[in-house]
Amino acid sequence: MAWRSCAVLFRLTGEDVLRSSAKGGSRIPHSVQQRCSFRKVTRKPEQKKGEEETPHIESLEAVVPRRTSPPHVEQRAPPGPPRDFGRLLKPFVFTVGFTGCSFGAAAIWQYESLKSRVQSYFDEIRADWLEKLRPQKRGDVRKEINQWWNSLSEGQRTVTGVIAANAVVFCCWRVPALQRSMLKYFTANPASKTLCTPMLLSTFSHFSFFHLAANMYVLWSFSSSAVSMLGREQFMAVYLSAGVVSSFFSYVCKTATGRFGPSLGASGAIMTVLAAVCTKMPDAKLAVIFLPMFTFSAANALKAIVAMDTAGVVLGWRFFDHAAHLGGAVFGIWYILFGHELIWRNREPFVKLWHELRTGGGGGGGGDAGGAV
Repeated sequence: MAWRSCAVLFRLTGEDVLRSSAKGGSRIPHSVQQRCSFRKVTRKPEQKKGEEETPHIESLEAVVPRRTSPPHVEQRAPPGPPRDFGRLLKPFVFTVGFTGCSFGAAAIWQYESLKSRVQSYFDEIRADWLEKLRPQKRGDVRKEINQWWNSLSEGQRTVTGVIAANAVVFCCWRVPALQRSMLKYFTANPASKTLCTPMLLSTFSHFSFFHLAANMYVLWSFSSSAVSMLGREQFMAVYLSAGVVSSFFSYVCKTATGRFGPSLGASGAIMTVLAAVCTKMPDAKLAVIFLPMFTFSAANALKAIVAMDTAGVVLGWRFFDHAAHLGGAVFGIWYILFGHELIWRNREPFVKLWHELRTGGGGGGGGDAGGAV
C-alpha cells in the first residue's frame, strides 16, 4: 500500500513566521502492513493427475482481514486488460463534477457568510453589553476555550475541522472490524471496484500516526498564508478539489504503468496548498526545520519538489506516490496562475442565481449580493 506523506519539513522565515514542509508519499513498511493484517493468498500445491481441480479466484474483495495473518502487499488488477484506460472515464467525470460542486458550494457559503455578518455584528454588540452586566466567573472552561479559539488565525480555525476529520478516520483504522471497509472506501486504487468515493475519502485517511502528524503539521503551518490569500471559502474548495485531482493523477499513472496498489493520505491536497503559496510568494524564505541556518527561496523549493516527483514518476520510484504529489503541485500552480481568474472571478452569475432562488425572485438587490469578494 502506497502512502502519500511528507518527508522533509520546512519553515517560512522573515516576516512570515510559518512552517511548511515538502511532501512525499511512502509505501507502508512491512511491519506496518502486518499490523494492517491483509491476508496474502497462499499458492496451492500442484495437484496430481486424476484429481479434480477447483477454480480459484483471487481478488481484493475476497480477502478477509485477519489480525495475525501476513500482509497482502499489492492488489491484483481486476479481470480484463491491466491498462484499461476506459475505467478512468468515470473518475474523470467525478473529478470535474466534484470540483465544480466544490467551488459552487464555496460561492454560496461566502454569500451566506456575508449576509449574516451584519446581523451577527449587532448580536455581538448586544452580547458584549449583557456580558458586562453579568457577574464574571473564574476558571470558566468555556471562556478559556473561547479565548484560545479567538487567538487563532482565520486559517488555523479553518483547518481545525479538517484536522479533526483526519483524526477520526485515523482512529477508525485502529478498529479491526472496520479495516475491510476502510481499505475499500478510504484507499484510492484504480484496480478496485469502488473508484470515485475513495478519491475524496482517501484524502482524510492515514494509517500511521507519524504520517498523520507530519501532514497535519504542514497543513497547520501553511493555513494562515493560504487562507489570507484565498479566503476560507475558496481555500476549502481548492483543498477538497485538490484531493480528488491528485488522486486522479495517481490513477492515470498507475493505469499507464500497470503498477496497481492502494494509496492514502492528505499529501496530494497539501501539496496544492504548498505550491499555491510558493507560487504566490516566490521570494518567501524557507528553511529546513532541523537546519534553520540554511535558507532558500520558496520558488527554488517548489522547483526542487516538482523535479523530484517528476523523476519519481518517470523512473518508477515506488517508495512514494509521486504521481499524486506531482498532480497536487501542478493543480496548485495552475490555480494561482489561471484557475483563480477562470473559476472564482466568474462566480458572480451563479451567486446572482442563488440570490434569486434564495429571495424568491423578489427585490432588486441581487447585483449587490453577487459582487462579494
